Amino acid sequence: MLPDKCPPGAVGSSRSTRRSSTNRFLFLLFFKIILCWQCCLAATPTAPSHSRYLLHNSTCPDFAPNSTNMGSKTNSECLEKISNVASLRCAFELFDANFFNNKKIPEIVKGAKEFNIPIIRANRKLVASVNGGLHNPSSLVFNPEWDNEQPQQISKRFNYPSISGTKRPESEEDIAFMSVLELGELIKTKQITSEELTHIFLQRLKRYNNVLEAVVSYTEELAYKQAKEADKLLARGLYLGPLHGIPYGLKDIISVPKFKTTWGSKTFKDQVLDIDAWVYKRLKATGAVLVAKLVSGSLAYDDIWYGGRTRNPWNIEEFSTGSSAGPAACTSAGMVPFAIGSETAGSITYPATRCGVTALRPTFGTVGRTGVMSISESLDKLGPFCRSATDCTIILDAIRGRDPDDPSSRDSPLNDPFLVDITKLTVGYLDDAEMEVVHVLASKGVNVLPFKLNYTVDSVQGILNFTMDVDMLAHFDEWQRSGQDNDYEAQDQWPTELRRARMIPAVDYVQAQRARGKLIREVRESFTVDAIIGNATDWEKVCMGNLVGMPVIVVPTGFKKIENPPSGASRRRTTITTGIYAPPHHDHIALALAMAYQSVTDHHKQRPPINDLGPNDSI
Repeated sequence: MLPDKCPPGAVGSSRSTRRSSTNRFLFLLFFKIILCWQCCLAATPTAPSHSRYLLHNSTCPDFAPNSTNMGSKTNSECLEKISNVASLRCAFELFDANFFNNKKIPEIVKGAKEFNIPIIRANRKLVASVNGGLHNPSSLVFNPEWDNEQPQQISKRFNYPSISGTKRPESEEDIAFMSVLELGELIKTKQITSEELTHIFLQRLKRYNNVLEAVVSYTEELAYKQAKEADKLLARGLYLGPLHGIPYGLKDIISVPKFKTTWGSKTFKDQVLDIDAWVYKRLKATGAVLVAKLVSGSLAYDDIWYGGRTRNPWNIEEFSTGSSAGPAACTSAGMVPFAIGSETAGSITYPATRCGVTALRPTFGTVGRTGVMSISESLDKLGPFCRSATDCTIILDAIRGRDPDDPSSRDSPLNDPFLVDITKLTVGYLDDAEMEVVHVLASKGVNVLPFKLNYTVDSVQGILNFTMDVDMLAHFDEWQRSGQDNDYEAQDQWPTELRRARMIPAVDYVQAQRARGKLIREVRESFTVDAIIGNATDWEKVCMGNLVGMPVIVVPTGFKKIENPPSGASRRRTTITTGIYAPPHHDHIALALAMAYQSVTDHHKQRPPINDLGPNDSI
């Protein structure tokens, strides 16, 4: 309520002066209120009537409705107070917090300046002076477990199938498209050396990178060193397993000492991190040979990076989509036998689908992330891009396990995918599933049935955006504050999202996590089958799957003609894929089903037409 008296000395000396002052004051007040109203209307479609609200909630005595006290000095002071509160109210609108009265708003601002901001700055100084989230992980750790019981024992290493009798092909092209198991057999039986194999893949990387723009840097000196060491070990009778001497690539958000880790961004294009990423150490222990750092979209967002934009080997007129662009394109083109990528929200599933490769997004926490640029500590996952589900299984077995420096990682209780009896499984298929997969699995004894995953949470995509963007901003706070976001490669991507994220209140971030918990509970209750077959790039499923932490394997299922092909023949194609989803820590189920499907189909063995697009295709 407004006071019913004006302070002493506020009455003007004459009626005309008082009227003139009053008219000028009311005009300025009305003008200020209209401006504020427009500001708030721009911020929200349901803004209240601020003119009436301010008049009836003002602490300034000069706004008593029946007051005759209109001294010009006091009027000016009151106008300034009202104007300040009006401006602040516009700011409160942006936080959906315009329910405080005019007396409380200045008190809140005063408290924020005196109490909140010093704490904010102290915390920022402690943990946010370096970008990328490589250090000081959050103590709030996401757990995707659906059961409260912890695994009784750590699962053993998988039993790989034997493929004895594999012969070395005559052409290097055929060698380049062999599976990891096949290449491993060639090395084990000394039909080829790791050094020879490394040479073949380095040559292919250099040959096709001009077209695909998929390689950030070649680790040639390191690769030959690791290859020679693998050959020496084998000569001494020491064989490390199926990855012994096998070349591979890493997405360039994964750090390797002495080599640039650019995160795909021109801001960090000269960055060298003296950190052995956990996943790199795991692969090095298997005898695998790192031949290249592969493109990540800038700061792990889509396929645009500081050196260009990565293309799809199946249709070089298209881009690869998703930030694991380099791993997907290079695996598809036979430039590496396998590669490691990452996903926060679609960065494995989208490029795998576009480039027609088999790729696994594992259960959250299965693979350690030390030494990897962080977007969101509760969403980020590392996974393999491969020729087949069998290769994905082998790579997952090599890189899974608890990383002592990653609080989210754990020894996942996976069963051996090679030992799963698929005839005992019940698999639901969604209305967007590729039916060939359904029919093949049914023919192999799997119980398949139509299925719908039900949940009531209708803000899944918004929950993911709140979670991802706020977490990302926490890891790149200094980047934004210093104005480096102005130099970002695509201004409609991270810069826009993170500026918006700056305005998400902490309380509403927590509410989003509570809504995420509700989603997890509902999905768990609805997931009444062993696995689900459905589209791998439907955005709702991408968001839901990542929020829940569930694994999915992308499986090539066929091809179709490109849109608007050139007159005559073109060998460029659009790839068709599907996803096989499983509950958290049941990756072995999805892998076993994918291997069963690929055992009687050959879509995953097809090669993209990089060398020969067709006689009338001039691209």
